[in-house]
Amino acid sequence: MPPVVELQRVTIRYGARTALQNVSAVFPEGAVGLLGPNGAGKSTLIRALLGFVLPNEGHLTVLGMDVKMSPLAVRTRVGYMPENDAHIPGMNAVSFVAFCGELSGLPRADAMQRAHEVLFYVGLGEARYRNIETYSTGMKQRIKLAQALVHDPDLLFLDEPTNGMDPKGREEMLELIRDIARNKGINVILSSHLLPDVEFTCEHLVVLDKGAVATQGRIAGLKGAGGSVVELRVKGEAAGFLAALASAGFQSQETDEDLMRVFVPAGNDPQAIFSLASSHRVQVRHFRASVDTLEDVFAKAVGEA
Repeated sequence: MPPVVELQRVTIRYGARTALQNVSAVFPEGAVGLLGPNGAGKSTLIRALLGFVLPNEGHLTVLGMDVKMSPLAVRTRVGYMPENDAHIPGMNAVSFVAFCGELSGLPRADAMQRAHEVLFYVGLGEARYRNIETYSTGMKQRIKLAQALVHDPDLLFLDEPTNGMDPKGREEMLELIRDIARNKGINVILSSHLLPDVEFTCEHLVVLDKGAVATQGRIAGLKGAGGSVVELRVKGEAAGFLAALASAGFQSQETDEDLMRVFVPAGNDPQAIFSLASSHRVQVRHFRASVDTLEDVFAKAVGEA
């Protein structure tokens, strides 16, 4: 299938600052996570795909349409859930969502009917006649999702959709996103700094760092590529041992359970860890193969492992 979104050598500058530099990326059908540290260019990329920011160089297509040539046509077929609140004061939820449906091209009667439907879908059916100002943070997140869905888009952009939500609300929001992507036939691009959210909802991943693509592909493939991971617990003065690991190309990361997770690059022998430990008078008390996590993928991609 053709990609849902494709960027070809896209560069975007704000004055002297370059937000995206020569970015080429493919977002296939389904749910794709867009990851990156603050300032990586995620928000700029979404604004460019919506046609709000024009690239200085390169080419963008969304659902087969050239964004530069047809920005309004693109926006009629996509939904956008922004990170920041964007409701209209004085409106109740059903009126606001119906208004958003009309802005997307729905006739008034159809927009109102769809507003009721999507508010029940996102869990706000009983509160749909309340003014949005009375909503909690979690409820405001849900209404942002509802307005993005009201016109039945082919592609949904979600920018930090679980911000400010309590654990139960966050879990329910993630279940909604999974259902949208897997059962409703709507493609999803999820921009988030929360790796567990992306791993739960998405099958593909694009990682940005410093305005460039650090890695991209299927999450399952990225987690199994380029080396192995071992869990390690040691006794003794570990500072010199950790420095020796780094010098030998073994990237280490401490966990909350008094364990170290050590990434062993392809072609390296994990048994070399024992030799390094012995030479630095450190005892290895625990050693076993571990499953590569999305945190490992992200850390390796942006050079923080």
